[in-house]
Amino acid sequence: MARVCLNQLTKHYPGPVRALDRVSFDVQDGEFVVVVGPSGAGKTTALRLIAGLEDITEGYVTIGDTTVNEVLPQERDLAMVFQNHALYPHMTVYKNLAFALTLRKTPKNDIDHRIRQTARLLDIEPLLARKPATLSGGQRQRVALGRAIVRKPKAFLFDEPLSNLDAHLRYTMRAELKKLHRRLEATTIYVTHDQEEAMSLADRLVVMHNGRVRQIGKPMDIYKAPADRFVAAFVGSPCMNMLQGIVRKTDHKIVFDMGDGRLGLPPSLNGRLEKYLDQAMVLGVRPENVWLQHQANDIKDKCVSNYVTMKVQAIERLGSWQNVYLTTQDQVTLARCDAQLRVERGQRVQVQLDPDALHVFDAGEVGSNVTKDGSEKR
Repeated sequence: MARVCLNQLTKHYPGPVRALDRVSFDVQDGEFVVVVGPSGAGKTTALRLIAGLEDITEGYVTIGDTTVNEVLPQERDLAMVFQNHALYPHMTVYKNLAFALTLRKTPKNDIDHRIRQTARLLDIEPLLARKPATLSGGQRQRVALGRAIVRKPKAFLFDEPLSNLDAHLRYTMRAELKKLHRRLEATTIYVTHDQEEAMSLADRLVVMHNGRVRQIGKPMDIYKAPADRFVAAFVGSPCMNMLQGIVRKTDHKIVFDMGDGRLGLPPSLNGRLEKYLDQAMVLGVRPENVWLQHQANDIKDKCVSNYVTMKVQAIERLGSWQNVYLTTQDQVTLARCDAQLRVERGQRVQVQLDPDALHVFDAGEVGSNVTKDGSEKR
């Protein structure tokens, strides 16, 4: 296995299309890095440039100690697993696994040993004599993984390999991929648009948007300290609530004024927010950090409080928990609550936001998080 490094990687297509814009990140030997972002973020383009399937406009890719910009794809010693499996339909599973090794003129005994070893690892030994058309989606995915593993490459590249599977099978295959990575200790770059999949698999996340890296870090570090509004909204399911308001100072206390209610902010944020007084900002809080209190029909308004009164607009009951949609003026806030909490549509409730889990974002285009240091930013 080997370290993979992207340095200022840029890709232009004809016309004004800039698919990648100075993308830089490292993948250490044996690390599992997931590149995540919405469609059009540049994830697959980055993977194809690493693999050598497209030409680099600017910047360079290093594998191990070698810069590979001018190295042919077949000489980079990388194994790529695609979304559509790309198995040869006329070949048996055994021959699919053996194909790349045969092209490299690997001795037959070595080919057979690698195939048997990989088949045991992936539990596909009973499938070796069958053809892809007779396999289920999960079985075909295992064969595609096996075809990559038998090559013993320097690094594995995965391009949304689970997106064509049903929800239950995706969940199962995620667990299998994580277990497989622990056993192989393989350098892995995995591309997906599914942030839940990314959170569950990654040693580190690279969050991309519009061809740029927005944040790099461990999954929970990014979840707890997103660098900007895009990362905050994209990483996490359900996504973070974003409330519009103005930061003000009242009786020597910093508050967030939402028009029809003022929320007292924790003193720990005072130093960071002093320079944003009387400016429009965005308050971010995750649904699990929105707490519903007792019924609030008769609660008197308070100038500064850690509570605001909201109206229950809708309820989604999801087994052991429920999503409660709350409104204040024209803003909607989502609370994720225990299913045992009794609330009804139209009810007015008192809402508290966890003071240790609040984020204040700049209201500008980038929307930088001014209350958290965050993990590595780009």
